[in-house]
Amino acid sequence: MIKLKTIYELLHVSVEKFSNNIAFSMFGGEDVTYREVKERVEQVQELLLGAGLKAGDKVALLSSSMPNWGVCYFAVTTAGMVVVPLMPDFTGEELDSLIDHSESKALLVSDKLFTKLSKDTVSKLNIVIRTKNLSVISQTVKEQGSKVIPQPEDLAAIIYTSGTTSKPKGVMLTHYNLASNACLCNILFPIYETDVTLSVLPMSHTYECTLGLLLIFSGGGRMTYLEKPPTPSVLLPALRKVRPTIFLIVPLIIEKVFNSQVKSKFTSNKFISTLYGISFFRRILHRLASNKLMTAFGGRIRFLGIGGAKLHIETETFLHEGGFPYAIGYGLTETAPMAAGQIPGKCRIGATGPAMQGVDIRIDNINPETGLGEVVINSPSVMKGYYKNPEATAEVFTEDGWFRTGDLGEFDKDGYLYIKGRLKNMILGPSGENIYPEDIESVLNSHAFVSESVVTQQDGRLIALVHFDSEAIEKLKDEFMTKLEITRDEWNLKKDEWSKRMDEIKDEVMKYVNSKVNRFSRITEVVEEENEFEKTPSKKIRRFLYTNRNNTNQTKK
Repeated sequence: MIKLKTIYELLHVSVEKFSNNIAFSMFGGEDVTYREVKERVEQVQELLLGAGLKAGDKVALLSSSMPNWGVCYFAVTTAGMVVVPLMPDFTGEELDSLIDHSESKALLVSDKLFTKLSKDTVSKLNIVIRTKNLSVISQTVKEQGSKVIPQPEDLAAIIYTSGTTSKPKGVMLTHYNLASNACLCNILFPIYETDVTLSVLPMSHTYECTLGLLLIFSGGGRMTYLEKPPTPSVLLPALRKVRPTIFLIVPLIIEKVFNSQVKSKFTSNKFISTLYGISFFRRILHRLASNKLMTAFGGRIRFLGIGGAKLHIETETFLHEGGFPYAIGYGLTETAPMAAGQIPGKCRIGATGPAMQGVDIRIDNINPETGLGEVVINSPSVMKGYYKNPEATAEVFTEDGWFRTGDLGEFDKDGYLYIKGRLKNMILGPSGENIYPEDIESVLNSHAFVSESVVTQQDGRLIALVHFDSEAIEKLKDEFMTKLEITRDEWNLKKDEWSKRMDEIKDEVMKYVNSKVNRFSRITEVVEEENEFEKTPSKKIRRFLYTNRNNTNQTKK
């Protein structure tokens, strides 16, 4: 079933089969064929070996997305060395710490990210190589190293997760973990050499690395990278020109598109809004909007992969009813990452799909009242453990060796897995009820004025911390000033009246949420967060900064 057992095999088989195909492209820039990838891999390996590196040594990879990111990843892993992909959004202090913790002897780095590192960190490295053109930035060791052909059980990568409740941990993934996951994904949804992707997620994220690099490369597809951040003004023209067949995104991207381009248009007019509230007409409107979205995405999408967080049900309903070829999967960095998945046309709203072929998933410690329990996984892709952290490793494995995900879930009668939230985030209600803040936040975030939220418990009450959508609020301000016939210069004189309007909005949000959740999940207060929530490098809210926090300094309802 699993044909490829190492990244070494994956590279060499693909290069042999697809030698003249374009593997990597920079949007508006260079194209690199599969054959040229192998040539560049050998070039990087020569530099590393010339700096005394040998099999088993760690090499940090800190780079923006570009063709040479994949080249460097393959160069390190296929030489029997261990790649340490670092997320660009880590702070300079965090990067210094992780390079030190991983015991990396070399660094492959892009220009802007190089400036984040301290001189002390750089001085300790055998060699620093520029990813843009594979030139040497600095080298302190000049002696001959050695490489080996890696075996399936050999360590291939250490990936530092950016947990929302703890310090980063180094997930150790073997060659077999990663190669087998790519193969399992290909069984679920085959990749062809005619496939084209546009990469918009950080390559250092396991989701993008496994599905957007290893999976596509194994099938002979073409991967295109953007030089600039994927803002709408950059992304939409690129989508029209690249016309990808496969597009991997996180929920935040498609939710913004739905809220700004679909929902807002169908709810701004009273007549259309009435039609939108009728399921028959809603489906027609969703189909029309879906066709427009397909055109905006280049017209060739056959797989819109959505992962990394929970997709809001309203957005998924739009994709589902509109017939858009979306797919939702489930997994973690520790499972390299995919464990369960769906394919276009077979998605069930709210589900992540059945366990993938070759993967076993069960629910432990099921609550008899809710039917929910912890999702645990047995898979060829489950990590080896956390680097230099045996205590944390022991905590996440069951007695029979299955990985504890920390996620709460349940199966339906057909084996589709539904994830309900994180076990550690669950709130115990005053009468012993299990309250899942993610479910409440999902409803909150569907409100037109809400950008993001965190639900927490204080003194036995559920509080919603809300960061309002700046564009929606600014539009409301303009309408407010027009109604009062005042200018921006006269704004300060009307701040008290605006404050009352914001109180009304908070009341509106609270009533909206409480009308859609069960009795014991109702919130009692909306607290405004003026700034965006602080996030991890993988864009997840650092919940521990906001839960159990004293809100006396916040702007309250």
